[in-house]
Amino acid sequence: MAIREFRLERFLAEREFRAPYVLGASDCETMSVQELLSLEPGSEDDLLRLRLGYVEPAGSPSLREAIAGLYSGVSPHEVITFNGASEGIMAFMNTALRPGDHVIVQFPAYQSLYEVARSVGCDVTFWKMDEEKGWSPDLGALQDLVRPTTKVLVINSPHNPTGYQFPERDFRALARFAGDRGIIVFSDEVYRFLEHRADDRLPAMVDLPGAHVSLGDVSKAHGLAGLRTGWIATHDCDLLGRLAGYKDYSTICNSAPGEFLAEIALRHPGKIVARNLEIVRRNIRLLDDFFATWSNLFSWIHPRAGSTAFPRLRAGIDAEEFCTDLLRSAGVLLVPGTVFEHDDAHFRLGYGRLDMPEALERLEGYLRVRFG
Repeated sequence: MAIREFRLERFLAEREFRAPYVLGASDCETMSVQELLSLEPGSEDDLLRLRLGYVEPAGSPSLREAIAGLYSGVSPHEVITFNGASEGIMAFMNTALRPGDHVIVQFPAYQSLYEVARSVGCDVTFWKMDEEKGWSPDLGALQDLVRPTTKVLVINSPHNPTGYQFPERDFRALARFAGDRGIIVFSDEVYRFLEHRADDRLPAMVDLPGAHVSLGDVSKAHGLAGLRTGWIATHDCDLLGRLAGYKDYSTICNSAPGEFLAEIALRHPGKIVARNLEIVRRNIRLLDDFFATWSNLFSWIHPRAGSTAFPRLRAGIDAEEFCTDLLRSAGVLLVPGTVFEHDDAHFRLGYGRLDMPEALERLEGYLRVRFG
C-alpha cells in the first residue's frame, strides 16, 4: 500500500512524549489500572486470573454487548472491535471502497479519514467547514459535491479539531440525504458523550435509517487511549463480514487485557465520562477568559462539544513558527494547522486534561514576554 506520511501522528510522535505540557492533546484525562479496577469490586482478582491467549476476533461477546448498549438499536453481533479507532478506519476504507469510488470528507479532518481512501485509489473531495459560520459546513454545497460515483460521506461530530457539533436537525438531514442517494455515511463518533450541554448529544448515525456506520473507541471521552480498543457498529452484515476478513490480515484480535479493562470502563461510563466532562467544562471557562484577554492575538470560536478547539492567530503570525517557539521557550506543545493540512494560521488546542490550567499559565507567560 502506498500512502503519504501521517503528518499529525509523526508530529506528535516526535514531540508529545518529551514536552512538559501537552496543550494540543485530543484525549481526556486518563486513569491508572488501579483506579479503573476500583470501579468494580473483585475485578482485580479477575484480571490476575485472566488467560492471555487469543480472544474472539470480533471482540469478546461481553465487550460487544457493552458496546451495543451505547446505541439504541444495535445488537452485539452488529459490532466488531479493533485495535483503536485507527484500525477501524483502515478496515472500513479498505473493504467498503474500490479504486474509482468517490468519497466526500468533512474538512479539516483527521488525516486517515481521507488519506486511506486515497491510497485505495478513490477520488476524495473535501466538504469544507466555514469558520465564519462557527465552523458549520454548508449543507447546500454538499449537494453540488455528489457524483454518480460517490460511495461514502465521511463526517466527524463532535469534530476534531474545531469542536463543532452538528445540530440534530442537520445530522438527521445528512442521514436522509445520503440514504436517498445510496451513499454510506461513515460517522466518526469517537468524541461522542463529550457534548458540553447534554441537550446537544446526537443520536448515533448507525441508529438512523440507512446503511450507515458509526465509529467509536474508549480513547477520548473515557481517556483510555492506551487500551487500544475501538469498534465499528453497523447493520450491514455483509460489511461486517468483510471487516472481519480484513482484521484477519491486520491484527487478528485485540489484546485480552485491553478488552477486559475496556469492558469495565464501558460498564461504568457515567462515572468516567462525568469526571472528564467536569474537567472539560471547567477548562472551557478558563479558555473563554483567556481568549477574551488576548483577543488582539487570537480569534476564538467557542466549541460546542469534544475536547479540542481550533483557534486562529491574528496579525499574520505563522502558527508553525509560533508553536515551535512556544515549545522551545515554555515547554508547551500545541499543534499547528499545517499538520492538519489546513493552513498556517490555526492551531489545535486540547482542554480535556487536568494540567491544562498550568499549561495555560505557561502559555500566558510566554505571550507576555513575546507580545507584551
